[in-house]
Amino acid sequence: MSDIEFTHGIEPEFEQARDEIVKSLTESTVFEKNPELKRCLPVIVEPERVIQFRVTWEDDEGNTRINKGYRVQFNSAIGPYKGGLRFHPSVNLSILKFLGFEQIFKNALTGLPIGGGKGGSNFDPHDKSDNEIRRFCQAFMTELHRHIGADIDVPAGDIGVGGREIGFLYGAYKRLQQKRDFGVLTGKDTRYGLNGSFIRPEATGYGLIYFVLNMLTYMGQDIKGKYCAVSGSGNVAQFAAKKLIDLGAIVMSLSDSRGALIVKDAAKPFTHADIDFIADLKVRKGSLEEIKDDRFTWLPGQRPWKNLPKVDIALPCATQNENDADDVEALVKAGCFLIAEGSNMGSTDAAVQKMEALRVAYNESVKAGKPTGQFWYAPGKASNAGGVAVSALEMAQNSQRMTWTPARVDEELNNIMTNIFNESVDNSATYTREVLGEVKASANKADAAVSALPSLVQGANITGFIKVANAMKVHGDWW
Repeated sequence: MSDIEFTHGIEPEFEQARDEIVKSLTESTVFEKNPELKRCLPVIVEPERVIQFRVTWEDDEGNTRINKGYRVQFNSAIGPYKGGLRFHPSVNLSILKFLGFEQIFKNALTGLPIGGGKGGSNFDPHDKSDNEIRRFCQAFMTELHRHIGADIDVPAGDIGVGGREIGFLYGAYKRLQQKRDFGVLTGKDTRYGLNGSFIRPEATGYGLIYFVLNMLTYMGQDIKGKYCAVSGSGNVAQFAAKKLIDLGAIVMSLSDSRGALIVKDAAKPFTHADIDFIADLKVRKGSLEEIKDDRFTWLPGQRPWKNLPKVDIALPCATQNENDADDVEALVKAGCFLIAEGSNMGSTDAAVQKMEALRVAYNESVKAGKPTGQFWYAPGKASNAGGVAVSALEMAQNSQRMTWTPARVDEELNNIMTNIFNESVDNSATYTREVLGEVKASANKADAAVSALPSLVQGANITGFIKVANAMKVHGDWW
């Protein structure tokens, strides 16, 4: 590890993602049962290729503007590089390497033939006109187009890159390449002959809730009537909130970069109409602070976690490291027993350690015959894999020159999230050093109180790593 750290220098976000994988592997029995896989570790933490370029574009005043563009093509062992493009002022190489590294294992968990990559720019679309965004996207694709393709690298959207940006990027790619290569980008519109996929905008949020439903079933719980704290207000948060409302849960919060919007009275929670208004607000580049409704409290500069008197389930859906150890403590004090990430690496290392300690404490109480303090945590690479899963399904539809029905895509998504959950549970039970007792792939309510809760962190990391490492071995990438 010291050699790896020297090679990479100071890249805090990437180091955090890398160290979590290494910790899961070295604290389990993976290398004892498969000693040859250890040789893969220094190879898999190095990107296959990092592309960095200048993006020069013109603003509405005629000024020349310059941004940095990146594409981290991290691992193609299982399939073409697959991962989003992020346009945000915070974008740097460390963040994109962390996202690309996480993407390797997340994509492997889906069971679909896609590798891991990530890209983007420090361009901020928030205060730009449509024409400025179009000119930037065209300039960005002028360099990126030579490095991507349906069987090489398939970018998608991420923070700051939605359907509008994907449309501009695809139009530029088509002109530069002089061909309609539908499979080169995912997250495309389903209209205008762009061959997008139904359920793609909803996929990450819906997939998160499908994963949570599997967790709740295992725990002997039901989603109906549960108080749910959600952070963020983009696609992931919006569609997670809508699915929660449909299932009878009570959505207590949403947030954006300027603060948190909290329900004053649980009897008057967020509704579909509220979420639709927020979706329109985001298109207009507004903030949640503009919402003037006496049902809500606006908390400037804050996240929801410490400001709710009652929480059962917390879903971080905004950005990385938005949930810290003291947030976990406040949530547990408010009654929270489940945290699942809709964002990538939504919890700090300190928060993850605290949540895993709470899970272990519950398991110890089960072994002692006095179950108390039930608590479970799902990392983003497992619980938010729905977005990239449907992106891969979009690639499949593009290859077939077909568009599947929304019902079919939704069913496929639900099945994929259930498979990710089951594999994570099974591999955690197989490789963990923790004495769990009996672990069931699906517990019913009668025996849930005496079912141990395996580590989904270890389970997801181990499952993804073994799949990719074995593929790399077959290709001769390490011996």
